[in-house]
Amino acid sequence: MSERPDETAAHGTRRPSAAPGATTAAEPDPVQGDGGRGATEHPQGPRGRTMTRRTWTLVASFLLVVVFGLTGAFVRVPYVAVGPGPTYDTLGQSGGKPVIEINGQQTYPTSGELRMTTISLTDEVTLFGALGLWVSGRYALAPREDYYKPGESDEQVKKENVKQFQDSQSNAEVAALRHLGFPTKVLANNVVAGSPADHVLSAGDRLLTVNGKPISKEEDVRAALAGTKPGETISLSFQHEGQPQRTETLTLAQNADRKEGFIGLSPIDRADVPFDVKISLQDVGGPSAGLMFALAIVDRLTPGEMVAGEHIAGTGEIDEKGNVGPIGGISFKVVGAREAGATVFLTPAANCTEAAAAVPDGLKLVKVTNLDSALDALDDLKAGRPAPSC
Repeated sequence: MSERPDETAAHGTRRPSAAPGATTAAEPDPVQGDGGRGATEHPQGPRGRTMTRRTWTLVASFLLVVVFGLTGAFVRVPYVAVGPGPTYDTLGQSGGKPVIEINGQQTYPTSGELRMTTISLTDEVTLFGALGLWVSGRYALAPREDYYKPGESDEQVKKENVKQFQDSQSNAEVAALRHLGFPTKVLANNVVAGSPADHVLSAGDRLLTVNGKPISKEEDVRAALAGTKPGETISLSFQHEGQPQRTETLTLAQNADRKEGFIGLSPIDRADVPFDVKISLQDVGGPSAGLMFALAIVDRLTPGEMVAGEHIAGTGEIDEKGNVGPIGGISFKVVGAREAGATVFLTPAANCTEAAAAVPDGLKLVKVTNLDSALDALDDLKAGRPAPSC
């Protein structure tokens, strides 16, 4: 049977009952516990229904833990995780298909590996996910805007990466075939809307003459316009998708970036050969595989073995002239290359400092500036001579 609080002493001892009609001296309120010296009065009620300060603290702490856990598990942070990605042997196969296939031209056996490298980019990571990737030591966190433009969707980024990858393949083909002495042709890469060339040329049309001068490389277009002025008329000969040659007259426009007359097109070099070079690689984007593609094309089209069984990896954006430019994420690419078994890494000269700070044991960095320097370095390595190093 429960007892009223005023019948229980501070230490649980029952008081003596007073005789009927008798009076008793006033005693300290047992609820005060110390004679009333500054203590806080507890809410009174049936036992088991009283919420103490300790209980409230435990409840509040539990709720905070739950909120923090849900936030860490589901709320996205404005960062991406960057780490080593897969590597691909450009002399080998991927998905059961040759990475580089050449039809209609004699090719030669190869050995060893020319391995292109990639980075892994993880987007939409949660707070806990980001911390986990960072603690692993294989990934770094970077602001999302370093890889995604403000307001740009994942689909837009993928399309841009695919286009860059396709351009790198075309540039690699042109650079490799130009090195081997094959001819090139000049195409209209882009046509500016509202310009003199608009509604006359289409992207992909082959340029034959500009202002009466033959066009064999993209620099010839600018040279043919030297000395012209806006408002002058010139002739333009071109060919659209194998159709007969056409000649049109254009009135040059004005452009703030140049003194001479403006046509409104950007030319680009492409290989002019009677055979096909096909590069098949899925789920890879960006421009940084160009150098390794170009080396593999040269190796396939020339007798002898360029790498002689060695495992070579590398990276670098390449243009149609064979110049090799810097790329991003090289500190992760050298790690991925070494894990794939590479012993040599072809490094764009502008990336040497960053690569040297992250290179793992057993991987030699070789500095390259263009396709020719990369080929010379591979010859040096094969012959046992020292190659330019970072």
